[in-house]
Amino acid sequence: MLRRTKFMSLAVSAITAVMLGAAALPAAAAQCGNSAAGFDQWKQQMAQEAAAAGISQRTIQSALMPTRYSSKVVSLDRNQHSMNLSLDAFMARRAPASFVAKGKRIIQQNARLLNSIEQRYGVQKEVLVAIWGMETGFGANSGNMPVFSSLATLSYDCRRSAFFTEELLAALAIVDRGDMQPNQMRGAWAGEIGQTQFLAKNYLRFAVDGDGNGRRDLINSKADVLASTANFLRQHGWRPGAGYQQGQPNFAVLREWNRAGVYQKALALFSSKLAG
Repeated sequence: MLRRTKFMSLAVSAITAVMLGAAALPAAAAQCGNSAAGFDQWKQQMAQEAAAAGISQRTIQSALMPTRYSSKVVSLDRNQHSMNLSLDAFMARRAPASFVAKGKRIIQQNARLLNSIEQRYGVQKEVLVAIWGMETGFGANSGNMPVFSSLATLSYDCRRSAFFTEELLAALAIVDRGDMQPNQMRGAWAGEIGQTQFLAKNYLRFAVDGDGNGRRDLINSKADVLASTANFLRQHGWRPGAGYQQGQPNFAVLREWNRAGVYQKALALFSSKLAG
């Protein structure tokens, strides 16, 4: 399921030039298609576009060129329904009683880490753990699909080509700056990465090195995952110490994490149960 903040749509080459610090003139946009037939030709064009956006040839050859068209990804993109559930049904699926019990244990077991993150970013620990649980079952199900093939397929597909081209270029930049290797980049079908399912542009902009090892690893590092999630919320206007239920200041920030109203209500409710 595709989730999370969608930044204002801009010309692909322009926004990636800003994100990546590229000074080169933009290349012509690669030609989208609605079947696998033109995918290999599109990759050649996309390689030129990536190079013009400042991506190294090493990353292009190791991450972009091995990608394969996925009809499964296209099918999943056409069939997204879970956000139409009622709040009760959504809670039963994404925040059941077993998750509440487990989340409370996680807060106790990781008190030192969570307290340090809350002190730094001002985001309550129960909100971070609730997001972690709702997104991937506390890291148990982050997805195992190759991120680059998923993003390349959706970038090539004409339905939302511009949006996913930006995501693909951001994913390439994550590899280029040394955070991850291409074969480590596995996630959900729409390219969401890591234990709280960051889209690549958000990973590039908001991921932080929470464990101090010099890399931002949202797949394997619990400290990076939770600190980056807190940083995302803080950068989107989270007010330290303020409430997050409906009618309170931070509830609006939950929309920046996920635009679905049922998700926002479920997240606030799940967080309150973890805090109780």
